[in-house]
Amino acid sequence: MGKIYVAGPLFTEGQRWLLERIDMVCREQGFDTYLPHRDAGVFDRDSDSSFFFEQDLRQLQESVAVVAVLNGDDVDSGTAWELGYFYAVKGGPIVGYIHDSRKPHPKAQLNPMVVNSLQALVHDLDALAAVLAGLRAGEG
Repeated sequence: MGKIYVAGPLFTEGQRWLLERIDMVCREQGFDTYLPHRDAGVFDRDSDSSFFFEQDLRQLQESVAVVAVLNGDDVDSGTAWELGYFYAVKGGPIVGYIHDSRKPHPKAQLNPMVVNSLQALVHDLDALAAVLAGLRAGEG
């Protein structure tokens, strides 16, 4: 079926919990997944950052799609880099997930470079499942 790279900030327990829920939806739709904090570990200041960079880079290259959490005041810088890299190398598909009351009109409030790299922007897990079903069926 292919692998989906699940991108997003992973620095708090709540952020990791949301990424794990998104990962579960991807797997329920029949995709393999790469979830950085699960599969490579959590970076801390004593870690060798090159390990995480190389691991994530390889996984982006092997993935068929990216699902990215875009919540927050601004898109997480690592997530933005992953989106840009994947778009440049593969051209998509990239699915954005945003469920953030600070962004009632996300397409107008997100950076245009992020918005225009997305194949779809969803606001809940049910909508994400529907988009992924379309990808699985070859519609995306």
